[in-house]
Amino acid sequence: MPLKVVVVDDSAFFRRRIVEILNADIGIEVVGTAGDGREAIEVVKRLKPDVVTMDIEMPVMDGITAVRRIMAESPRPILMFSTLTTDGATATLDALDAGAMDFLPKRFSEMAKDEDSAKMLLRRRVRALARGRGGAPAAARAPARAETRHLPASPASAAPAQSPTPAPPPRSSGIRSESLRSLRALLIGTSTGGPVALQEVLKALPSQFPLPIVVVQHMPASFTPAFAERLNNLCQIEVREAANGDALKPGVALLAPGGMQLVLEGGSQPRVRIVDSPPGTIYKPSVDITFTSAVAALRSQVLAVVLTGMGADGREGARALKEQGARIWAQDAASSVVFGMPAAVIEAGLADQVLALRDVGPALVKSLC
Repeated sequence: MPLKVVVVDDSAFFRRRIVEILNADIGIEVVGTAGDGREAIEVVKRLKPDVVTMDIEMPVMDGITAVRRIMAESPRPILMFSTLTTDGATATLDALDAGAMDFLPKRFSEMAKDEDSAKMLLRRRVRALARGRGGAPAAARAPARAETRHLPASPASAAPAQSPTPAPPPRSSGIRSESLRSLRALLIGTSTGGPVALQEVLKALPSQFPLPIVVVQHMPASFTPAFAERLNNLCQIEVREAANGDALKPGVALLAPGGMQLVLEGGSQPRVRIVDSPPGTIYKPSVDITFTSAVAALRSQVLAVVLTGMGADGREGARALKEQGARIWAQDAASSVVFGMPAAVIEAGLADQVLALRDVGPALVKSLC
């Protein structure tokens, strides 16, 4: 049965274009459209689609208000279309705070290298969101009782599981107590669903958090300054966009700039370098590139956390870190918007702990503070 989608945009031309792209996939059917936020609320309530695509700037009712109402009355995954400007970044982050799960640039030339790739990306995003847990916020999707899974140690070279649905790992209630006080850095990688997940994790950390933090979030270059500023205003720790040569400092989180790569350099005072992407690199920034650079810079003295996201970025970097004896944590399926990135790490046998999102921050405080 095809996935049902509702397309919301005040431009009739853009609506037709998105409808044509999505309907070209036999696994997707656009069942309705709307030209403003108020109409969208009624159409979504009536048609109950699996995914909604939503513009931000519309007459009668804007997209952010519509997202907030839909998530309150008929929650389901919402994909925003955004302009890659400073104002667009702020509005998109507001939409994510309101409950939207993902976003894409409205201009196809900013979405991918060519139009065919952009069309494929849009369809993949819609399918990935539909495969998620539904439209409820992460906190609501998490089990009523916090559940932490602990995985037995396994060789770093273990091959990824062949089955797409691996057997669930052993479960135990609560957060496992372990001392991580010998570490030199906390690394976090995430993608789809990451902005909201990062807010929840980083807001839990005290201002005197003892480790430097490096965050890699798949995000356009025009978005990362606004996102870093937003996190800084919400958190007790300092959060800012990383600049070339920044030193790693306890209680400071450096966010990898969009469109570039963040690599770590070792020494008595580890620092970051901001560099161009190697040819053919898909993710800019890439979790794998940052994690792998930490192998030479920090060896085993790292905790790497892989949160919600589509794809498998972070798996090979986590594998390289694991070979050095680093600790790896992953977010669980129930609290992930898209379980791709953490699932890739778990299925490869690399995760030392698998935690619900709401447990990650408290676990960090318990283990490090």
